Amino acid sequence: MNTQNPINICRQTADDHAAVETLLDEAFGMDRQTKASYRLREGEQPLDGLAFVTKDNNGEITGCISFWKILIGDQHCEAVLLGPLAVAPDHQGEGLGKALMQYGISRVRNNGHRLILLVGDAPYYARAGFRQVPVGKIVFPGPVDYARLLYLELEAGAMQEMRGLVIAPGRA
Repeated sequence: MNTQNPINICRQTADDHAAVETLLDEAFGMDRQTKASYRLREGEQPLDGLAFVTKDNNGEITGCISFWKILIGDQHCEAVLLGPLAVAPDHQGEGLGKALMQYGISRVRNNGHRLILLVGDAPYYARAGFRQVPVGKIVFPGPVDYARLLYLELEAGAMQEMRGLVIAPGRA
């Protein structure tokens, strides 16, 4: 972990868009937009004030995270989709991903949201308290590895009322 320089987390702005897209291409590959979580976010915007970046001392973006509103089931229960979370390859191991995740989750909680979902590496996200969604409880549009569909309750019991298909608000 980098102990010489503090981690500078700030809100992502429109000026950051191109650099974030480049970082995401480096982290996830050029085919990243074919994945189910990307398709779900297509045409949507991150929740207001809930997209963040880290920058180095030169102002270069070294990491990013964003959170998106989603609806679950026939009752359209609201939840938040985390992702993508990415760190530049030459800055991995500095604690940026962990810092972005903790910072972002605290902001999501402060905004009154009750549940976060994501598709990701279970061992990595388990360190922040994420657990695998019970099989059959939530259906993701498009192909997804359900062992990688994870949740974090920000309010105890929030997961109990969630059941059904995940959709973007613009498709409700």
